[in-house]
Amino acid sequence: MTLTKALITEKIQNDLGVSKADSVNLVETVLKLIKDPLASCEDVLISGFGKFRVKKKNQHLGRNPATGKTLMLSDRKVVTFKCSGILRKRINGG
Repeated sequence: MTLTKALITEKIQNDLGVSKADSVNLVETVLKLIKDPLASCEDVLISGFGKFRVKKKNQHLGRNPATGKTLMLSDRKVVTFKCSGILRKRINGG
């Protein structure tokens, strides 16, 4: 399932009976609360859901999957996610 901001906004609007503008503001505020610490390389822990973490990846050899050509990938930061034990149990039918 692809979960878009528009779909989340619509679901909140319908479930809570709030205006579209309020729903959009709510979604944008929650996403800002997650994005701002990540942009500052801080971890974001959402209890019962999981942890977003910024990790540094060193320069390494990679491969273009379309062409198969080998290339050097530069240093970069990536966001990883590790689900909580509660979410893991739910996913596994527990």
